[in-house]
Amino acid sequence: MSETRPAFSLLSLSGSRHAFAAGGAALVVFVKEDCETCNTAAPVVEAFHKAYGGKIQVLMPAQSGEDNAVFSARHGLTVPVLEDTGCQTSFDWDIEIVPSVFWMNADGTVRDHFEGFVRSEWETLSAGLAASLDLPAAGIDWESLPAWRPGCGSRHLYPEIHDRLRAAADGQALMARRIEIAEADDVIEFMFDQGFSDGLPLVPPTPERVLRMLSGTRRAPQEVIAIVPPNMGQATTEKIAINAVMAGCRPEYMPVLIAALEAVCTDAFNIHGVTATTMGAAPVIVVNGPIRDRIGMNKGLGALGSGNRANATIGRALRLIVGNVGGGKPGGVERSTLGNPMKYTMCFAENEERSPWPPLHVERGFNKEDSVVTVFAMTGGPVHIVDQESRTPQQVAGSIGLGLEGVFLPKLRNMPIDALLVVCPEHIDTLMSEGPYTKAQLRARIQEVTMRPLSEMVASDTSGAGIPRSSAEKMGPGKLEARVPKFAGEEYIHIVVAGSDAGKFSSAFHGWATGEIGSQSVSRKID
Repeated sequence: MSETRPAFSLLSLSGSRHAFAAGGAALVVFVKEDCETCNTAAPVVEAFHKAYGGKIQVLMPAQSGEDNAVFSARHGLTVPVLEDTGCQTSFDWDIEIVPSVFWMNADGTVRDHFEGFVRSEWETLSAGLAASLDLPAAGIDWESLPAWRPGCGSRHLYPEIHDRLRAAADGQALMARRIEIAEADDVIEFMFDQGFSDGLPLVPPTPERVLRMLSGTRRAPQEVIAIVPPNMGQATTEKIAINAVMAGCRPEYMPVLIAALEAVCTDAFNIHGVTATTMGAAPVIVVNGPIRDRIGMNKGLGALGSGNRANATIGRALRLIVGNVGGGKPGGVERSTLGNPMKYTMCFAENEERSPWPPLHVERGFNKEDSVVTVFAMTGGPVHIVDQESRTPQQVAGSIGLGLEGVFLPKLRNMPIDALLVVCPEHIDTLMSEGPYTKAQLRARIQEVTMRPLSEMVASDTSGAGIPRSSAEKMGPGKLEARVPKFAGEEYIHIVVAGSDAGKFSSAFHGWATGEIGSQSVSRKID
């Protein structure tokens, strides 16, 4: 049975469409711009086009994208140079080497095929074309051409292109490059060696596991969800799923992870700065709404610690994406002086059912029935605020305020810096013991108990941090007696409720630079 090749229809550099199909003889030559042998063959193909193009279609599918025009101009080609930039036609024709030459019969079968540049093969082809078409042979100085020159590998065989084309041909959703590992290799150790890990073992992202992970979202596998700094990598749904597998997620976590990634990749959150700062900032993820219970997140006992798969793996997957897709890895762009345990993971759900207040996402403009993720850039925490003795709302609120004095440094005040306060249920009970006690009251109490004169912020022999002495001298004693609170405004104090019913231990996360010079908290509705 004669060998055939599938039909194709491609645009030329001039924008005209050229098609190959059964019903007309054709000479088809696949090339790429950076192949020296293709550059040797190009003038020969041009000579064939001029000599035989009136009776046979001569086509040149080219694989080099924008460089196809460079290739054509270099040789002054009039033969149609066709855009096979995605290499789909090269894949369909199953070539291995360029130049790859096909003399096709009118019925779509292959009359002759060869690769590379063997002068005798090209001479034989020219003579055969001339005889079959009853035309004079093309005028080519064969002796000026090399007797033999090997071809180059077809671009469609490059791993990142071939795997995508193969997956599409197989009807699969996966297009990421696959890595083949020898049977004797330890997969876990291999992933460590490749730098995929955060320092802990990873789950191997087999195609089967990735496809199962993709079942947790309605987003298309090749949809670009976010551009991830610092390397501006494209985080497709598939790449998110791959990292989710490695982190140990379940498919139903995917909507939360996608929303969290969208949030941290905004200009407002500034994940590049959060990753690169020497202060060691890291994303803290708070989840609100019905999805908390649907996926089994922890909002109670040990909510900020270990033991819950959703809490642990969602935060970890986000960090893996920042490293593996965005390139934010320790020792590279990530330059944290000490590091931060939250760079592994920090994700928890608010205990809305135990809170007397509107939950975080409602405060931020969403409906209570919405599922929402909110991300904060934090440098420290969770730091316990211990008060087991206070019995009145003002007392426990005062203790919480004093506990926040350590943000950055106790003597640094009037700071435009976020803090995320996590109030435990027993402290909530004390706050509500004399009637409703609002978040606004708690914020005001924090500001009240942290009021200190500016003079306490002046650099001293005890601590050189704060207001420089030279600046303090210009301010004068009167101004230095002015009292300022810990935070520049109550809006910098974010409040959620979490934890179990036993234990009078609230906690706080200390922020990084807030605002346009640093990071702003961002909320995203979960799809």
